[in-house]
Amino acid sequence: MSPLVTWHVKLNGPGVVHLFGCCEQVVTLFPSSDPRKEYMLGRLILMLDSTHESKAVRWLWVCHRRRLSPELSPDQDVYSLSVDLSVTNGGKTTLAKNLQKHLPNCSIICQDDFFKPESEIETDKNGFLQYDVLEALNMEKMMSAISSWKENARCSVVSTDWESAEEIAILIIEGFLLFNYKPLDTMWNRSYFLTVPYEECKRRRSTRVYEPPDSPGYFDGHVWPMYLKHRQEMQDITWEVVYLDGTKSKEDLFLQVYEDLIQQLAKQKCLQLTA
Repeated sequence: MSPLVTWHVKLNGPGVVHLFGCCEQVVTLFPSSDPRKEYMLGRLILMLDSTHESKAVRWLWVCHRRRLSPELSPDQDVYSLSVDLSVTNGGKTTLAKNLQKHLPNCSIICQDDFFKPESEIETDKNGFLQYDVLEALNMEKMMSAISSWKENARCSVVSTDWESAEEIAILIIEGFLLFNYKPLDTMWNRSYFLTVPYEECKRRRSTRVYEPPDSPGYFDGHVWPMYLKHRQEMQDITWEVVYLDGTKSKEDLFLQVYEDLIQQLAKQKCLQLTA
């Protein structure tokens, strides 16, 4: 039995004929070789099975827009909201994980996962391993991970709101040297920078266990000077950065960022539906 016949059998009510006509229009809109066709029909299946007639009609309009704009790929119905959370020992990983728990279709890429092996890390004249520099990170590998996420985001999206004609996938990129890597400049839809004063940052650093462990004087001789250097480089940033007080409680920081992101997501949904 063909998919169209299957849908027709499952539907009931006065809107059946009209909805069935929507499916037929999608079939004729795209040639069989067009990879977008299967995806568009799949979205209609879910709407039709639930008899969401008005939403199916709106999705049909999206299909028309896709056909009239062939430069759009099937993945461009997924909007990636990228979030940068920066500064060492500022609580960025905790904040990122809390956001992931509460935001739908949310993934995290952590810059710390892309450190090079210790054998490839340079040392300065004081014998300090130079971990807090871009050269200590495999940024090309990180960029590949981001590209892979973008390619696969559409497949992993789970619809949570039928009122949206297009879904939003969220990527949180957290790290301590993100604003200083030019290829990432075009990624950010929202940027946050966690700030922590010297004494508090040093205290938090002393409670952490690193591999390799911090050598005596490492914070003052390498970590903090590098932070100040990279913070100074941020003066050239041309997009908006939301600065967060890293001394606030985890709950307060989460609520501040979460509420801001919800507003950003709402704006994106409006833009998508009116584009």
